[in-house]
Amino acid sequence: MRVEPDGDRATGWLLSVDGTPQSHVDLADPTYLSFEYIRRMGHVVDLLAVPGAPVRVLHLGAGALTLARYVAATRPGSRQRAVEVSDEVASAVRTALPLARGVTVPVQVADARAALTQRRSGSADLVVLDVFAGARTPAHLTSVELVREVARVLGPTGVAVVNLADGPGLRFARAQVATYLAVLPQVVLLVEPAVWRGRRFGNLVLAASAAALPVPELSRRAAGDPVAARTLSGVELERWAAEAAVVTDADAVASPAPPPSTFGRG
Repeated sequence: MRVEPDGDRATGWLLSVDGTPQSHVDLADPTYLSFEYIRRMGHVVDLLAVPGAPVRVLHLGAGALTLARYVAATRPGSRQRAVEVSDEVASAVRTALPLARGVTVPVQVADARAALTQRRSGSADLVVLDVFAGARTPAHLTSVELVREVARVLGPTGVAVVNLADGPGLRFARAQVATYLAVLPQVVLLVEPAVWRGRRFGNLVLAASAAALPVPELSRRAAGDPVAARTLSGVELERWAAEAAVVTDADAVASPAPPPSTFGRG
Protein backbone atom coordinates (compact mmCIF):
# COMPACT_ATOMS: atom_id res chain seq x y z
CA MET A 1 0.00 0.00 0.00
CA ARG A 2 1.41 3.38 -1.03
CA VAL A 3 0.33 7.01 -0.72
CA GLU A 4 2.36 9.19 -3.05
CA PRO A 5 2.17 12.60 -4.74
CA ASP A 6 0.61 12.90 -8.17
CA GLY A 7 3.42 14.22 -10.33
CA ASP A 8 0.94 15.91 -12.68
CA ARG A 9 -0.99 17.87 -10.05
CA ALA A 10 0.71 19.84 -7.28
CA THR A 11 -1.86 19.09 -4.59
CA GLY A 12 -2.88 15.66 -5.86
CA TRP A 13 -2.20 12.34 -4.15
CA LEU A 14 -2.54 8.76 -5.30
CA LEU A 15 -3.40 5.75 -3.12
CA SER A 16 -2.26 2.39 -4.54
CA VAL A 17 -2.93 -1.05 -3.06
CA ASP A 18 -1.02 -4.10 -4.29
CA GLY A 19 0.23 -2.06 -7.22
CA THR A 20 -3.27 -1.03 -8.33
CA PRO A 21 -4.24 2.67 -8.19
CA GLN A 22 -7.29 2.81 -5.95
CA SER A 23 -7.94 6.49 -5.28
CA HIS A 24 -6.86 9.96 -6.31
CA VAL A 25 -7.51 13.03 -4.18
CA ASP A 26 -6.70 16.70 -4.50
CA LEU A 27 -6.39 18.04 -0.97
CA ALA A 28 -6.79 21.63 -2.18
CA ASP A 29 -9.81 20.94 -4.40
CA PRO A 30 -12.05 18.03 -3.34
CA THR A 31 -14.34 18.68 -6.31
CA TYR A 32 -11.56 17.63 -8.71
CA LEU A 33 -12.21 14.02 -9.71
CA SER A 34 -9.29 12.54 -11.64
CA PHE A 35 -10.49 9.01 -12.33
CA GLU A 36 -13.16 8.88 -15.02
CA TYR A 37 -15.37 6.40 -13.17
CA ILE A 38 -15.34 8.56 -10.05
CA ARG A 39 -16.35 11.57 -12.16
CA ARG A 40 -19.35 9.56 -13.38
CA MET A 41 -20.25 8.67 -9.81
CA GLY A 42 -20.00 12.39 -9.08
CA HIS A 43 -22.68 13.02 -11.70
CA VAL A 44 -25.00 10.68 -9.81
CA VAL A 45 -24.25 12.58 -6.59
CA ASP A 46 -25.00 15.91 -8.29
CA LEU A 47 -28.37 14.72 -9.57
CA LEU A 48 -29.64 13.30 -6.28
CA ALA A 49 -32.73 15.07 -4.93
CA VAL A 50 -32.37 18.87 -4.69
CA PRO A 51 -29.01 20.09 -6.04
CA GLY A 52 -26.66 21.06 -3.22
CA ALA A 53 -28.95 19.75 -0.47
CA PRO A 54 -27.44 17.48 2.20
CA VAL A 55 -27.87 13.72 1.74
CA ARG A 56 -27.20 10.56 3.73
CA VAL A 57 -24.44 8.47 2.19
CA LEU A 58 -23.00 5.06 2.99
CA HIS A 59 -19.68 4.36 1.26
CA LEU A 60 -18.80 0.67 0.99
CA GLY A 61 -15.12 0.79 0.18
CA ALA A 62 -13.53 3.92 1.62
CA GLY A 63 -10.22 4.14 -0.21
CA ALA A 64 -8.95 7.70 0.12
CA LEU A 65 -12.51 9.00 0.64
CA THR A 66 -12.48 10.73 -2.74
CA LEU A 67 -16.23 10.68 -3.27
CA ALA A 68 -16.94 11.45 0.39
CA ARG A 69 -14.80 14.59 0.09
CA TYR A 70 -16.73 15.52 -3.06
CA VAL A 71 -20.08 15.07 -1.31
CA ALA A 72 -18.91 17.17 1.64
CA ALA A 73 -17.81 19.99 -0.69
CA THR A 74 -20.83 19.99 -2.99
CA ARG A 75 -23.52 19.07 -0.46
CA PRO A 76 -22.49 20.63 2.88
CA GLY A 77 -24.12 19.12 5.93
CA SER A 78 -24.42 15.65 4.41
CA ARG A 79 -24.23 12.74 6.85
CA GLN A 80 -21.73 10.19 5.64
CA ARG A 81 -20.23 6.94 6.86
CA ALA A 82 -17.59 4.82 5.16
CA VAL A 83 -16.64 1.17 5.53
CA GLU A 84 -13.10 -0.02 4.78
CA VAL A 85 -11.93 -3.58 5.35
CA SER A 86 -8.24 -2.63 5.63
CA ASP A 87 -7.17 -0.97 8.85
CA GLU A 88 -3.84 -0.20 7.14
CA VAL A 89 -5.58 1.78 4.39
CA ALA A 90 -7.89 3.58 6.81
CA SER A 91 -4.99 4.57 9.07
CA ALA A 92 -2.79 5.70 6.18
CA VAL A 93 -5.52 7.88 4.71
CA ARG A 94 -6.35 9.39 8.09
CA THR A 95 -2.68 10.29 8.63
CA ALA A 96 -1.44 11.22 5.14
CA LEU A 97 -4.64 12.54 3.54
CA PRO A 98 -6.65 14.29 6.26
CA LEU A 99 -10.13 15.60 5.56
CA ALA A 100 -10.73 19.33 5.26
CA ARG A 101 -11.40 21.23 8.46
CA GLY A 102 -14.99 20.79 9.56
CA VAL A 103 -15.56 17.64 7.49
CA THR A 104 -16.28 14.44 9.40
CA VAL A 105 -16.66 11.03 7.77
CA PRO A 106 -16.51 8.17 10.28
CA VAL A 107 -14.69 5.14 8.85
CA GLN A 108 -15.70 1.72 10.14
CA VAL A 109 -13.06 -0.96 9.68
CA ALA A 110 -15.14 -3.98 8.73
CA ASP A 111 -16.30 -6.21 5.90
CA ALA A 112 -18.61 -4.17 3.67
CA ARG A 113 -21.46 -6.68 3.61
CA ALA A 114 -21.33 -7.30 7.34
CA ALA A 115 -21.48 -3.56 7.97
CA LEU A 116 -24.35 -3.15 5.50
CA THR A 117 -26.51 -5.68 7.32
CA GLN A 118 -26.13 -3.64 10.51
CA ARG A 119 -27.54 -0.44 8.96
CA ARG A 120 -31.11 0.64 9.61
CA SER A 121 -33.67 0.26 6.83
CA GLY A 122 -34.19 3.46 4.87
CA SER A 123 -31.17 5.11 6.47
CA ALA A 124 -29.35 6.19 3.27
CA ASP A 125 -30.13 8.30 0.22
CA LEU A 126 -27.07 6.93 -1.56
CA VAL A 127 -25.12 3.71 -1.17
CA VAL A 128 -21.76 3.70 -2.96
CA LEU A 129 -20.23 0.30 -3.74
CA ASP A 130 -16.58 0.63 -4.73
CA VAL A 131 -15.01 -2.37 -3.03
CA PHE A 132 -11.91 -4.12 -4.32
CA ALA A 133 -9.59 -6.71 -2.87
CA GLY A 134 -6.55 -5.73 -4.88
CA ALA A 135 -8.05 -5.29 -8.35
CA ARG A 136 -11.14 -7.52 -7.94
CA THR A 137 -14.53 -7.08 -6.30
CA PRO A 138 -15.05 -9.93 -3.79
CA ALA A 139 -17.68 -12.49 -4.76
CA HIS A 140 -19.92 -11.92 -1.73
CA LEU A 141 -20.46 -8.32 -2.86
CA THR A 142 -21.89 -9.31 -6.25
CA SER A 143 -24.98 -11.35 -5.36
CA VAL A 144 -28.71 -10.65 -5.38
CA GLU A 145 -28.73 -11.18 -1.62
CA LEU A 146 -26.29 -8.27 -1.30
CA VAL A 147 -28.44 -6.11 -3.60
CA ARG A 148 -31.51 -6.82 -1.46
CA GLU A 149 -29.62 -5.50 1.56
CA VAL A 150 -28.63 -2.39 -0.39
CA ALA A 151 -32.27 -1.83 -1.37
CA ARG A 152 -33.36 -2.24 2.24
CA VAL A 153 -30.91 0.41 3.47
CA LEU A 154 -31.88 2.89 0.75
CA GLY A 155 -34.84 5.20 1.19
CA PRO A 156 -37.77 5.04 -1.29
CA THR A 157 -35.99 7.32 -3.75
CA GLY A 158 -32.46 6.28 -2.78
CA VAL A 159 -29.83 5.33 -5.33
CA ALA A 160 -27.09 2.71 -5.39
CA VAL A 161 -24.03 3.58 -7.48
CA VAL A 162 -21.59 0.78 -8.24
CA ASN A 163 -18.10 0.61 -9.73
CA LEU A 164 -17.82 -2.45 -11.98
CA ALA A 165 -14.56 -3.57 -13.59
CA ASP A 166 -14.71 -5.87 -16.59
CA GLY A 167 -13.06 -6.78 -19.88
CA PRO A 168 -13.96 -7.99 -23.37
CA GLY A 169 -17.32 -9.75 -23.45
CA LEU A 170 -18.51 -7.88 -20.34
CA ARG A 171 -19.92 -11.10 -18.86
CA PHE A 172 -19.45 -9.89 -15.30
CA ALA A 173 -21.06 -6.49 -15.96
CA ARG A 174 -23.96 -8.11 -17.82
CA ALA A 175 -24.64 -10.42 -14.86
CA GLN A 176 -24.46 -7.50 -12.44
CA VAL A 177 -27.02 -5.55 -14.46
CA ALA A 178 -29.35 -8.57 -14.41
CA THR A 179 -28.79 -8.95 -10.66
CA TYR A 180 -29.59 -5.33 -9.83
CA LEU A 181 -32.63 -5.35 -12.15
CA ALA A 182 -33.99 -8.30 -10.18
CA VAL A 183 -34.31 -6.03 -7.12
CA LEU A 184 -34.26 -2.40 -8.26
CA PRO A 185 -36.30 -1.79 -11.43
CA GLN A 186 -34.52 1.37 -12.57
CA VAL A 187 -30.93 0.75 -13.72
CA VAL A 188 -28.56 2.90 -15.77
CA LEU A 189 -25.12 1.89 -17.05
CA LEU A 190 -22.40 4.39 -17.97
CA VAL A 191 -19.59 2.96 -20.08
CA GLU A 192 -16.84 4.22 -22.37
CA PRO A 193 -17.20 3.08 -26.01
CA ALA A 194 -13.80 1.32 -25.97
CA VAL A 195 -14.84 -0.77 -22.96
CA TRP A 196 -18.29 -1.39 -24.41
CA ARG A 197 -16.82 -2.64 -27.68
CA GLY A 198 -14.37 -4.95 -25.92
CA ARG A 199 -11.24 -3.08 -26.94
CA ARG A 200 -9.93 -2.81 -23.40
CA PHE A 201 -10.53 -3.66 -19.75
CA GLY A 202 -12.09 -0.80 -17.79
CA ASN A 203 -14.62 0.54 -15.33
CA LEU A 204 -18.38 0.79 -15.82
CA VAL A 205 -20.65 2.71 -13.47
CA LEU A 206 -24.05 1.27 -12.61
CA ALA A 207 -26.77 3.32 -10.91
CA ALA A 208 -29.90 1.61 -9.59
CA SER A 209 -33.02 2.71 -7.75
CA ALA A 210 -36.63 1.84 -7.04
CA ALA A 211 -37.50 5.31 -8.34
CA ALA A 212 -36.94 6.94 -11.72
CA LEU A 213 -33.38 8.02 -12.46
CA PRO A 214 -32.43 11.26 -14.27
CA VAL A 215 -31.34 9.45 -17.42
CA PRO A 216 -31.33 12.40 -19.87
CA GLU A 217 -29.16 14.57 -17.61
CA LEU A 218 -26.85 11.68 -16.72
CA SER A 219 -26.46 10.97 -20.41
CA ARG A 220 -25.68 14.60 -21.21
CA ARG A 221 -23.05 14.84 -18.50
CA ALA A 222 -21.40 11.52 -19.34
CA ALA A 223 -21.22 12.46 -23.02
CA GLY A 224 -19.56 15.75 -22.12
CA ASP A 225 -16.79 14.28 -19.94
CA PRO A 226 -13.15 14.50 -21.07
CA VAL A 227 -13.46 10.80 -21.85
CA ALA A 228 -17.04 10.51 -23.03
CA ALA A 229 -19.25 7.61 -21.95
CA ARG A 230 -22.47 6.29 -23.38
CA THR A 231 -25.57 5.74 -21.27
CA LEU A 232 -27.71 2.61 -21.44
CA SER A 233 -31.07 2.22 -19.73
CA GLY A 234 -34.60 0.95 -20.14
CA VAL A 235 -35.43 -1.64 -22.77
CA GLU A 236 -32.00 -1.42 -24.40
CA LEU A 237 -30.22 -2.33 -21.17
CA GLU A 238 -32.77 -4.99 -20.22
CA ARG A 239 -32.32 -6.70 -23.58
CA TRP A 240 -28.54 -6.57 -23.23
CA ALA A 241 -28.73 -8.32 -19.86
CA ALA A 242 -31.64 -10.64 -20.67
CA GLU A 243 -29.57 -13.78 -21.19
CA ALA A 244 -27.45 -13.29 -18.06
CA ALA A 245 -28.36 -15.23 -14.93
CA VAL A 246 -29.03 -13.42 -11.68
CA VAL A 247 -26.04 -13.95 -9.36
CA THR A 248 -26.72 -15.64 -6.02
CA ASP A 249 -24.52 -16.30 -3.01
CA ALA A 250 -24.30 -19.92 -4.12
CA ASP A 251 -22.70 -19.14 -7.49
CA ALA A 252 -21.11 -15.71 -7.02
CA VAL A 253 -17.55 -15.16 -8.22
CA ALA A 254 -15.16 -12.25 -7.89
CA SER A 255 -14.93 -9.73 -10.72
CA PRO A 256 -12.35 -10.62 -13.39
CA ALA A 257 -8.72 -9.75 -12.83
CA PRO A 258 -7.45 -6.97 -15.11
CA PRO A 259 -4.58 -7.67 -17.49
CA PRO A 260 -1.15 -6.60 -16.23
CA SER A 261 -1.19 -3.46 -18.40
CA THR A 262 -4.29 -2.08 -16.68
CA PHE A 263 -3.74 0.60 -14.03
CA GLY A 264 -7.35 1.30 -12.95
CA ARG A 265 -7.77 4.89 -14.18
CA GLY A 266 -11.30 4.34 -15.30
